[in-house]
Amino acid sequence: MQALMMQSQLMISSILTHAERNFPDVEMVSVTVDNPRHRQNYKTFAKRCRQLANVLSSLGAKFGDRIGTLAWNDYRHMELYYGISGSGMVCHTINPKLFPEQVSYIINHAEDKILFADVLVMPLLEALKAHLGKVEAIVVMTDSAHMPESTLPNVLCYEELLAEQSDDFDWPEFDENTASGMCYTSGTTGNPKGVVYSHRSTLLHALAGSLPDVTGASTMETSLPVVPMFHVNAWGAPYAALMVGMKLVLPGPKMADGEALTDLMNSEQVTFSSGVPTIWLALLDYLDSNNLKVPSLTRVSVGGAACPRIIIERFRRKHDCTVVQGWGMTETSPLGTIFSLKKGMEDYSEEQLTEMQLLQGRGVFGIEMCIFDNSGRALPWDGEASGALKVRGPWVAKGYYGLTDVPGDEGCPVDKNGWFDTGDVASISPDGFLKITDRTKDVIKSGGEWISSIEIENAAVNHEDISEAAVIGRYHPKWTERPLLICVLQEGKSLSSEEVLEFLKDKLHKMAIPDAVEFIDELPHTATGKINKLGLRQTFENYEFPAA
Repeated sequence: MQALMMQSQLMISSILTHAERNFPDVEMVSVTVDNPRHRQNYKTFAKRCRQLANVLSSLGAKFGDRIGTLAWNDYRHMELYYGISGSGMVCHTINPKLFPEQVSYIINHAEDKILFADVLVMPLLEALKAHLGKVEAIVVMTDSAHMPESTLPNVLCYEELLAEQSDDFDWPEFDENTASGMCYTSGTTGNPKGVVYSHRSTLLHALAGSLPDVTGASTMETSLPVVPMFHVNAWGAPYAALMVGMKLVLPGPKMADGEALTDLMNSEQVTFSSGVPTIWLALLDYLDSNNLKVPSLTRVSVGGAACPRIIIERFRRKHDCTVVQGWGMTETSPLGTIFSLKKGMEDYSEEQLTEMQLLQGRGVFGIEMCIFDNSGRALPWDGEASGALKVRGPWVAKGYYGLTDVPGDEGCPVDKNGWFDTGDVASISPDGFLKITDRTKDVIKSGGEWISSIEIENAAVNHEDISEAAVIGRYHPKWTERPLLICVLQEGKSLSSEEVLEFLKDKLHKMAIPDAVEFIDELPHTATGKINKLGLRQTFENYEFPAA
């Protein structure tokens, strides 16, 4: 028997239409290079999104084309989120902080047709002038008065293009499984891999993220997403906010500026904010050093790296603010788990509460998770057993762009039972709280960004006096984890750590430069000749970085 319900496709454009009709006066506040405090309501925002859709058509963009963005968190980037995807194209957000070679690889691999770039990103694109592949136009996200000089071909002004277009546009309807967005991850060895989101997965992810036990998104709240919009759809905030009519405050290039964040939070009465641990440490330090408070802020969401205890305690004791830690990946859109107490935990002591907040949270509806031993046997949720963490669900990737999506094939991230291997080792408590205990991949997560140990090692051994090199992540009080480079020198040669770091300076992006270099006579190896990273981690178990 078939149900008698309407069959409507889940479209990102439907969120925009809903917001315009139901929350036309809700504000979106932005910091941009050309305006320190831009304001517009959702009605104006929706109108500009329709103008943008006409701009894309005028530039020759067609259904399925990848449209790249290199921009910060502001209203123009939000317009791209909706105007591109709503038109049936793919909004491809690119991290402008990556090493230039990675940026050019990602643009070319995705075959981006048009790039939309913030003014501050233009020097990067100028440096990549000879490596922009099939890019047909570059649109600078500013007005005519702030357009930079450029030697790049076909550089256009965002505001001039919008002014030429009508706001009359009918959003098309198509299969909800059509690609809506794309984000590349470098969380595995080798080249970055493209994760492709659908309209369906994005809407379901936003719905789940808005639940009371997740972010509690509401029209009564004001959200300031510090997590960048160029990474994993800013954790779904751009969609959830319009879905529930929540005021959005977007910090633009001021995401790491304690003074700017404090001013925005207080003047706009921000109640909820999301970001990586390093952002919150910097903000807390600024507040303490200037004897300031953020009274309206009740919750902050922390992800991207393990949250240090000090962040939880400082927010609670000095600002009466709850820290909500979560876990996820680019491949999980990224919501996987998030902290929320269960009934019966209301009377926990402060210490008990902190211990729970230090875990990676509990599962949300839509994400099924399981831990497995080396033989593939599912392990119990007893808080003791530890195994490979695998997940599956409607917003979990089943393949990577340009690679196979046949389960079990080499290069496919899921097994024949549909489980995605996260590369993490974890335990799960009887109450469903996740605890990440280790990682199976040799990547380092620093300040919310993945750093490839292989990339650093390859750069280091290019020095003629270094015979072998290995990189491991070690604890850092500010960044959670930073790379430690361990080198074996060629016989008879001598180098200082300063000389090695200077050699690496122009070969790695800034976050990948190791915080220290140590020299040893011989690296430990496994029986097959591979460097024994486990042995190195044991040797340097209690290592403290000199600058820390």
